[in-house]
Amino acid sequence: MVEPGVFVPRRRTEFLAERAAALVRDGSVVVDLCCGCGAVGAVVAEAARVRLYAADVDPAAVACARRNLAGTGAVVVEGDFDAPLPESLRGRVDVLVANVPYVPSGAVASMPPEAREHEPRATLDGGTDGLVVARRLVAAAPRWLAPGGAVLFEAGADQVPPAVAAVRRAGMVPEVRHCDERDATVVVGTVADRF
Repeated sequence: MVEPGVFVPRRRTEFLAERAAALVRDGSVVVDLCCGCGAVGAVVAEAARVRLYAADVDPAAVACARRNLAGTGAVVVEGDFDAPLPESLRGRVDVLVANVPYVPSGAVASMPPEAREHEPRATLDGGTDGLVVARRLVAAAPRWLAPGGAVLFEAGADQVPPAVAAVRRAGMVPEVRHCDERDATVVVGTVADRF
């Protein structure tokens, strides 16, 4: 359920959730950053018995996610990006997924009115090139991910080259997945096994 003032997940986000769910198994540690209503985390929690942590900066989104993730054992926290995550998760996360905003600032005004007029701008606006939050995610990922762990996020098809470059700069192996049916692109960065 999505409440007023909380980002409404798009159909294309199903692809992000499915890609994240495909990487988990029972016991996996999963973090859903920018969790919004908790939709991505809920899909992942249905795939396996995971240890799920979800975080969002918006109190309304956190309250909504707590309701939607009730019964999954998820820990839902409020705070800026990864700041509220427990330090004990450093180097232990198997999947870090985030539905980051990726619309370039200049394109927000041309979005459908139901989005630009009724959803918080921060959930849509990804900065000048749309990748400001994605770069922040990618830069933070290596400190949280376990060996072999992966970070996943959506991007526009035209944003793939700079998104892949950011993943490489962070020392991870990039992969791009696309779903034509949902017009969805997911960028994955995997930490090489350190063994």
